[in-house]
Amino acid sequence: MPNRNTFSSLAAARRRLVTRAVHAGWRWVQRSGAVTAERPGRLHFRRIGPGTKLAFPQGTVFGEPWIELGDHCIVAEQVTLTAGMMPDLDLGPEPILRIGDGVVLGRGSHVIADTDITIGADCYFGPYVYVTSTNHSYDDPHEPVGKQWPRMESVEIGPGCWIGTGAVILPGARIGRNVVVAAGAVVRGKVPDHAVVAGAPAKVVRRWEPETGWQPPLRTPPPVPIPAGMTSEQLLALAELPDEEHGAQVR
Repeated sequence: MPNRNTFSSLAAARRRLVTRAVHAGWRWVQRSGAVTAERPGRLHFRRIGPGTKLAFPQGTVFGEPWIELGDHCIVAEQVTLTAGMMPDLDLGPEPILRIGDGVVLGRGSHVIADTDITIGADCYFGPYVYVTSTNHSYDDPHEPVGKQWPRMESVEIGPGCWIGTGAVILPGARIGRNVVVAAGAVVRGKVPDHAVVAGAPAKVVRRWEPETGWQPPLRTPPPVPIPAGMTSEQLLALAELPDEEHGAQVR
């Protein structure tokens, strides 16, 4: 007669099989539910470039005929992309939301384009970034804020920017090229090229000038470049070396 250990072993084996099946099924759903130019599913963007992928599950997406996605973009899970204040509006002949080539939008980010929003090429967003062209108004002190007509102003994010986790980009923001927005920053107004901004409201805390370089100076040394011609196998081998050997090899 089978003992208790036998039944426990069989139950554990069944749980492992079920777990593997669930994980394999979810990976299949993720692959099948991803949106690309070749497999747009129900989403009919004005343009979605080759190599661009919206991971599954997608967040709220509407107004796709007024949304342009560049080439080789990565849109992570649960990212919201909207054009217009609500679905099924006619927004005219021109796109409202323009996303350049090579843009990465982190998980759970929101880009809410009730009027024009432009995100330049090669911008990288951390998770849960919020970009909006609309803000609530509160002019009438007797009317609930949510019932007052909002104010809209276009947003521009220049190419090559890094937008940290949880940052908020408000209507009217004009962010230059190669700007770093610190995690949790709230950005409004104009940010110059090659700047680092932090805080709420965000302020410039570091800036690069051709004559003087970064001011205040960077506190960390620049990363060591990867030698030309190094293969992925060699990089993996370097990662296994102690720090002092690793530094000597790379230099």
